[in-house]
Amino acid sequence: MKTKIFLLGFCLFLVTGLSFAQKKKQPKSIINDKVAIKKYHSKDELDRKQKGELLVLYIERIESLVQLMPYIAFATKPGITMSTLGIPNDNDNRKILDEQFEATDDFIEKNKVFQQRILPYSDTDDLVSAILFYEDTLKSLHEYSEFH
Repeated sequence: MKTKIFLLGFCLFLVTGLSFAQKKKQPKSIINDKVAIKKYHSKDELDRKQKGELLVLYIERIESLVQLMPYIAFATKPGITMSTLGIPNDNDNRKILDEQFEATDDFIEKNKVFQQRILPYSDTDDLVSAILFYEDTLKSLHEYSEFH
């Protein structure tokens, strides 16, 4: 009886291990799902916001652009994988993509700390202008995808 339980448990362990191993090899999206912003704003809307709210929006737009800009030659929206682009989904390519994601995340985190510390000294009108510029850039990138 103990042998049957042991064999059953061992088989379940192997099946679970194989299923997780296969998930690691599935192609990843080149562009992170966090890239999309929820809402674009007008100048009037931004003018009515407090500086703290503007700081949050400013940082979010920078993060979206940093996660999107390096990949516009491939795609401008999440969901495109190396496999859909014809790039082999081998260990070396997955490793280098993971390293790129880690480097981007590290940059974003350090930039966020910097922005939270220094950005409050900026002029509110300059923040509004920058947010509008970043939002226009993001809109342009979504329109760019329609050209190819």
